[in-house]
Amino acid sequence: MNKEYILEGKLSIEAAIKAKSRRISKIYIDKDKDSRRVREFEKWLGRKGIKTKKVDESLIDDMTKGKTHGGIIAIAGEKNFVSLEKLIKGKENPFIVMLDGIEDPYNFGYAVRSLYLAGVDGVVVNPRNWMEATSIVAKASAGTTELMDMAVAEDISSAAEFFKGKGLEIAATSNKNSVSLYDVDFKKAIFLLIGGEKRGITRSFLDKVDTIISIPYGRSEKISLAATSATSVLAFEMMRQRKYL
Repeated sequence: MNKEYILEGKLSIEAAIKAKSRRISKIYIDKDKDSRRVREFEKWLGRKGIKTKKVDESLIDDMTKGKTHGGIIAIAGEKNFVSLEKLIKGKENPFIVMLDGIEDPYNFGYAVRSLYLAGVDGVVVNPRNWMEATSIVAKASAGTTELMDMAVAEDISSAAEFFKGKGLEIAATSNKNSVSLYDVDFKKAIFLLIGGEKRGITRSFLDKVDTIISIPYGRSEKISLAATSATSVLAFEMMRQRKYL
């Protein structure tokens, strides 16, 4: 039996429909919501052939974990992941990022939002089933986890081996034996591993990568950026180099 998940809010639902990232079976709308925004969304859904059902707000509240749904939720199927090959197909110099060790679903959503907006070509995740927290991840990412092409790799090494075989440079983030991100050529085809705050990236993997990247700080305190902030800095430096240099 296929599992069902909840998508909360107009942005997440709209993104899933546009990207065809999952099957949408039902959409519930708070019967007391009658704003222009809601009416236009209903018309858009109608043009897509998707029916909605007006229900009491209490039903929507019972099906969700918070109050950020805006009175609109969808019952959806599992997300459609793509293959590693599909992430780079047709891309001249693909920039692929693997997020590993970001445990909090909100942070995972925030990280993907930055990667998507910066123009990253695809995201690789580990087999952990983030979709158990679908509503949180989609909401935190403003729907970009639905829009972004994402693939699953059994482990970091297998993903790196695949992309290296396709001609991508393998890079990872760490402060040891590293080069500043401002000295890295992000115009090349790159597979970049970004690790979370708790576990970091293993030394054995770092020994195999082509480039270890660090973010220089303005102060010498022995603290580091949160993984979500580091992800944003790296992604937008890539965008800056590719668009403006």
